[in-house]
Amino acid sequence: MPSLMLILGIVLGCILLLVCFVASIALGAADISPGEVLQALTAPNGSTEHLIIRTVRFPRSLAALFVGAAVAMAGAIMQGLTRNPLADPGILGINAGAALAVVAATFWLGIGNLGLYAGFALVGAAIAAVAVYGLGSLGRGGMTPLNLTLAGAALTALVSSLTSGFLILSQRTMEEIRFWMVGSLSGRDMDLILQVLPYLAVGLLLGLTLGKQLTTLSLGEAIAQGLGQKTAWVKGLGAISVVLLAGGSVAIAGPIGFLGLIIPHMVRFWTGADYRWILPYSALAGAIFLLLADVVARLILQPLELPVGLIMPLLGAPFFVYLIRSRIKR
Repeated sequence: MPSLMLILGIVLGCILLLVCFVASIALGAADISPGEVLQALTAPNGSTEHLIIRTVRFPRSLAALFVGAAVAMAGAIMQGLTRNPLADPGILGINAGAALAVVAATFWLGIGNLGLYAGFALVGAAIAAVAVYGLGSLGRGGMTPLNLTLAGAALTALVSSLTSGFLILSQRTMEEIRFWMVGSLSGRDMDLILQVLPYLAVGLLLGLTLGKQLTTLSLGEAIAQGLGQKTAWVKGLGAISVVLLAGGSVAIAGPIGFLGLIIPHMVRFWTGADYRWILPYSALAGAIFLLLADVVARLILQPLELPVGLIMPLLGAPFFVYLIRSRIKR
């Protein structure tokens, strides 16, 4: 596909993202006009509507934007590194590892502040990533896509069981993080976002610089090495990017499933197999998708609202089944 069309797609995607961002701020239990949203952000007058926009909806929408972009790009990077179309921070256990670290810290140390979750989530994500890569390398044939998927499924089952055990043992821990555990953007403030933003920014920028290398690596490790690529460095930097993106996202919103799986496959219909375009398109599409999903979560049961983490499986599970069936047919 000509680069001009891909560039045009990026521009249109940015415009659509802006529209979805404004819609996310405007829609909710109290609908607010786009003009009022703009006035609240540029020249607030202290009214109730402006207070809602500046302290509640704007941080929440900003969190959805960054988390959506980070999770989708993390999924794309993992699929490129492992050459596994089913790779995703949730399926390969990285989200589960981050969640276990936060739950364990809440259980033992009694932390109840979202701002303190970031460090524990990043450590948990890093340990889970190392464990999955290590277990996946032990199987017959080394680190094949199938071995990684099986290792991720086994680790996810184990870690999820441990997390459930902590929650069963401590009602206090359950009460403090139950909404965070299912994936929620409610109640997120600017202090939390600004605390985690450096990790997400580094992860996003690092991921974008690996586009050319991931495209070469997707042809096969032997071919990439034959072309002079230092594949160990690419895998290491890619893993760092995934840990920063997945860990930072879990710190803000809890585990958001399926987003990192479905978005990279959706954008490939437009970009093809070139990761120089897959990565930025995934970030854009992931941000748009999570913003829209959060709007649906707020409006579907008004005046009540669902955690956005409950909406994602409804959209992602059918696509996951489709991917598995297509792989079996091949």
